[in-house]
Amino acid sequence: MFLNHVPSSTMAFQVHTSTASAGDRSGTVYELIDDARTVRAEIWPFMGFNCLRWQVRQPDGTWGDILFTAPDWDANPVPTRSGHPILFPFPGRMRDGRFTCEGKSYQLPLNDSTKTHAIHGFTPRNPWRVTDDNGDDQWAFVRGEFNLRKDLPAAVSQWPSEFNLAVTYRLFKDRLRVDAIVENAGRSVLPFGIGYHPYFRLPGVTDEDIGGHILQANCAEMWEVTPDNMPTGMRPDAPPELDFRTARAIGSRPLDNVLTTITSPVETMADLRELAVLSHPAATGRVRFLGDGSFRELVLFTPPHKQAVAIEPYSCSADAANLWERGIDSGWRELRPGESWESTVEYVWEPV
Repeated sequence: MFLNHVPSSTMAFQVHTSTASAGDRSGTVYELIDDARTVRAEIWPFMGFNCLRWQVRQPDGTWGDILFTAPDWDANPVPTRSGHPILFPFPGRMRDGRFTCEGKSYQLPLNDSTKTHAIHGFTPRNPWRVTDDNGDDQWAFVRGEFNLRKDLPAAVSQWPSEFNLAVTYRLFKDRLRVDAIVENAGRSVLPFGIGYHPYFRLPGVTDEDIGGHILQANCAEMWEVTPDNMPTGMRPDAPPELDFRTARAIGSRPLDNVLTTITSPVETMADLRELAVLSHPAATGRVRFLGDGSFRELVLFTPPHKQAVAIEPYSCSADAANLWERGIDSGWRELRPGESWESTVEYVWEPV
């Protein structure tokens, strides 16, 4: 229960804190909520700064979940299977956990499900530090930071340069905004990519699985993969079964694909473009996915339980470092010491 409160007679949005536990971890959870209690978000800094819940008030007065949280979260909080995991300094798999930067080779832990490749970087599995939070008449926010040397010193030797990643969740009445700033805090080149791995199941839907949700994904191509789901470097047109440019039901076919080549134009003052739309005839609203030009890939993934769909904005492909080394434009980025980079994603809730 959220007991600690940041009071204000003028704020339309507030920040509350409480202590919570999941698995063998416990810590402070931040709740962003409006005064009328019509929308709320729940951020768990000690679990990878995951926005575990984003909820809207339903017509019957109950909270409706937009983000999906695994039913066994309290006992088995797998970091990348619920809410909104943050994947950095690389999203997706890295082949054999190996890559090269400026002539030096690096070996990462082989932590994917096959124990063959590295996956999803350092940030989703480790605690973050909260550096600011507040609310006003338009939004509430919480800012978290992950610094490689401060927060995971054992991994410093596994990456070419130290870094600081700052992410701000900002809750509005109608959307959840995610701003990221990457800073090279070291003395060498910092290579990186960032991705978000949010799971969705729309409120009001009682279907047995996610197949009846309607997906529109504004991507013309896909990354071709080998039998072990690693990109070959080729980007053919999306085949009919993965071409969601015309909205249609997700269906029963399992999804685990990286789409690319965003086709929608810039449409907002913040230079954001529509990446995807998720809806359902029985849902109380739909979600539009917006991202700036940094987000050139969109991963579609349905977990084995089929209770949710992950629609994941990425700034690069899977195995981006190794594709980059081969001269393939994978979206992999590099920052010189002292340089920084910023990005924005918004998830917009549109009631129906």
